[in-house]
Amino acid sequence: MQVLHQPRVAWDMARLIVSAVPDDRLFDWLCAEVGALLGPDHARSLRDTQQRLRPWARTTPDAAAVEAGRWRVRLEDLLRTRPEVAEPLRSLTVIASGHYRNQIG
Repeated sequence: MQVLHQPRVAWDMARLIVSAVPDDRLFDWLCAEVGALLGPDHARSLRDTQQRLRPWARTTPDAAAVEAGRWRVRLEDLLRTRPEVAEPLRSLTVIASGHYRNQIG
C-alpha cells in the first residue's frame, strides 16, 4: 500500500482547481468529479471559486494564489477527517492534470 502525503495531495489539487478555471469544459468535468467524490457542497464551492476568479481580465496572480490557498486548507482539513479519499483525490488530480495538459498543449 502506498503512503500518501496528504498535504501534497491537497496542494496539487488546489493548484489544479485554479489552473482549470479558464477552461469551461475541463472545469465542468472537474466539478462533476469532485462532486461525485466529495459531495455537492464541494462542487458548489468550486463554482464559487470560478466566479471569484472570473473575468480573468480582473484576476490578479494574488487572487489566484489566495484561492489556491483556500482550497489547500479545505482539502487538508477534509483529508484529516476522511483519509480514505486521499487516493481517489490523488487519482483525480493525475487524470485532470492530463486533461489540462492536453487542453493547453
